[in-house]
Amino acid sequence: MSSRPELQAPPEIFYDDVEARKYTSSSRIIEIQANLSVRALELLALPDDGVPRLLLDIGLSGETLSENGHQWVGLDISQSMLDIALEREVEGDLLLGDMGQGLGLRPGVIDGAISISAVQWLCNADKSSHVPKLRLKAFFGSLYRCLARGGRAVLQVYPENIQQRELILRSAMHVGFSGGVVVDYPHSSKKRKEYLVLTCGPPSVSTSVPTGKGEDGESSSDNESSGDEENQTVCISDRHRPKKKQKITKKGRGRDWVLKKKEQRRRRGDDVPPDTKYTARKRKARF
Repeated sequence: MSSRPELQAPPEIFYDDVEARKYTSSSRIIEIQANLSVRALELLALPDDGVPRLLLDIGLSGETLSENGHQWVGLDISQSMLDIALEREVEGDLLLGDMGQGLGLRPGVIDGAISISAVQWLCNADKSSHVPKLRLKAFFGSLYRCLARGGRAVLQVYPENIQQRELILRSAMHVGFSGGVVVDYPHSSKKRKEYLVLTCGPPSVSTSVPTGKGEDGESSSDNESSGDEENQTVCISDRHRPKKKQKITKKGRGRDWVLKKKEQRRRRGDDVPPDTKYTARKRKARF
């Protein structure tokens, strides 16, 4: 069986009472979650002014947020994970919900958002009604709306392949986010971690994507990872909305265009009628 949990069962089934209990009993899992949350909070780059922010925690890693003095709202699809959080008496508010159906929060109320190992679950169709592209659109669209203008979201992900990474990033950019992917330890198969760093609003100097950490723990420049073919897709991506397809009408296809196409077909060996004075001439409305 695959080691990737999202390929084994839907999240609300995979994270049952037994699996959820590991987040309080396994020191290894606790340490990993804490380290990822600390790094996500660092990439969130909140102002260091001592004012607590209201943050959204998608996947329940909120204890790190409480330790840093912030208020938070936690969202998870697993009732077992929420029960564990209640048992631990976390300080945040908890919501049971499917992020693939949208977040259902008021516009502009969230100062920042983090998510650890959750977004890649949306790339799987666990039900016949699930369409990954539409679920990602619903999630990122609602996330964009609930963030305050200029607010940032940091989503740690484990994409299965390059295509999945591009699908997630493209879905975020299409709803209006600016940002890109930050990769820590890009040349290490064990320590490599990817964070989708998004800003609500158009790109600017103040919203540029930070660099990832290298093997020595220092920042790794873009040039250091650009030699890896896989890492070429893991770079800063400015927001771009899909361009509308230009309609090509018959009005724009004049005689020169028709002659060019006929010549191309002749070079391919096709049987093409000879050129005459009537070639590309517009017919009258009636004969």
